[in-house]
Amino acid sequence: MSAGDTPTGSGLVDDDRTPSPRVDVCVVGAGPAGALVASKLAAAGHEVIVLDAGPQFDPNDRQARMERHLRPGLDAPVWDVDGERDAYSSSGEQYYPLNVSRVKGIGGSTLHWQGMVMRMHEQDFRLASDTGMGDDWPIAYDDLKSYYASAEAELSVSGASDNPFAPPRDDPHPLPAFPPSYSDSLFAEACEAVGLATHSVPNARNSEPTEEASACVGYGTCKPVCPSGAKYDATRHIERAAANGARILDRVPVQRLEHDDAGEQVTTAVYATPDGEEHRQEAREFVVAAGGVETPRLLLLSQSETYPDGLANSSGLVGRYFMDHLFAGMGGTLDEPTRQKHVGFNTTESHQFYDRPDDSRTAIKLEFLNYAGPAPADVALGADTFGDELLEEIRGAYGTHVAMGALVEQLPRRENRIRLDPSRTDDHGNPVPDVVWGLDAKTRATIERANEIQRDVLEEMGVDIGWTVGPDNTGPAYHHMGTTRMGTDPTDSVVDPQLRTHDLGNLTLAGSSVFVTGGAMNPTLTIAALSLKAADHVAERL
Repeated sequence: MSAGDTPTGSGLVDDDRTPSPRVDVCVVGAGPAGALVASKLAAAGHEVIVLDAGPQFDPNDRQARMERHLRPGLDAPVWDVDGERDAYSSSGEQYYPLNVSRVKGIGGSTLHWQGMVMRMHEQDFRLASDTGMGDDWPIAYDDLKSYYASAEAELSVSGASDNPFAPPRDDPHPLPAFPPSYSDSLFAEACEAVGLATHSVPNARNSEPTEEASACVGYGTCKPVCPSGAKYDATRHIERAAANGARILDRVPVQRLEHDDAGEQVTTAVYATPDGEEHRQEAREFVVAAGGVETPRLLLLSQSETYPDGLANSSGLVGRYFMDHLFAGMGGTLDEPTRQKHVGFNTTESHQFYDRPDDSRTAIKLEFLNYAGPAPADVALGADTFGDELLEEIRGAYGTHVAMGALVEQLPRRENRIRLDPSRTDDHGNPVPDVVWGLDAKTRATIERANEIQRDVLEEMGVDIGWTVGPDNTGPAYHHMGTTRMGTDPTDSVVDPQLRTHDLGNLTLAGSSVFVTGGAMNPTLTIAALSLKAADHVAERL
């Protein structure tokens, strides 16, 4: 079977795409949020069906997908982006390349993510109270503390309690941390000299074998594909859900949600199948976990006489306050070996400049990149030479590069949004998502501050700085957050602290769309914690 084919009869995905009789829970989306919700509810004995717009990918194809990523001239997307199905617009002040980051399929974005999993800081949940910027969440860090621990266990996180800036925790990480890389050791002396404290990075990849997967074997292609399965992806929880009786349907994009006459309960998810038919799945509870773009899009597509502006949108905020993290970076070469690319993920970082002292800047998470410059395979596969000449070319291009990166917080802004573009439609005739996105002055100033810190470290090391990613050429980290924000007031939020929509009592939204602020941490661990919390609240109502 070639990469891109969809397996049938695998036992995970149901080849019969007709609906079930009314189930307990219908979950829309099989990424990390939907997978965790489905797994937890199915394990509790509830009847669950999961509907996903994309295919189930054959795990046996992962080495072929890695080759697709590595080999020059193979320009096909590693995870099979479909131009018509995945069409979008970007009409904001800054172009947003949405399909760089999207994976539609069983496992979702965790199929190609980097795998770094940090808890958000206590200040993230009370940003407005502490600094006057942004807004406060209606929950505190302590409300998620136990769910963070559960999420780390579910994702088999490798980490160490060596971060002096991290929020408090009660238990160690499930697996030991990965040791610092060789290039991390080169940074250590310079960081000490400039007063920058460093610590390990928690990773959702196995540092030791578990029952589910081997230890990381160092392919170094974590993003966009882990051939060994050592890095967590959401197919693990989809498999657990299926083992506990959940039905998993792939290639069934949900077209709209329908509600009862009173507009108080969702009754049906209408989905399409590859044969062109539409089907209607009824359930007692509905959980939409389709990400920060497709979740608001589905709600906006589900307009009715009761909700003319979109389902669950009495506040008018569905799609509003779209946020991402911005990248700041700097790198160059050293006159000594750096052993770049020996590790395909970060093992050292610094949260020293994360918490905001006041309203002068947003959060900064500093990273020491283990994948600066070309890998030997990149040089060899792109070369026109052979033998000793090729070896010299590899030696000349590899092994002296170092770099630092940073994620920078973007504050929530009402004008940044996901809306429908009626002038362009997808393969089912639905308006595509239009990403309206731009940067504010405070975010740009914070990127400049991150670059200043990076330059201090690199100059202390004696690096010949060759490139900088700063305010004028920054780009997104592809962390889609904030489009169905959480709150207690139905007039200025979409979901309540239980992640249930204010307007419809049996509709839960799980994932990063409910974030009130985005901080500067990779969001997946918080997505997982919130999803486990949402599953508990759904179970309480069943």
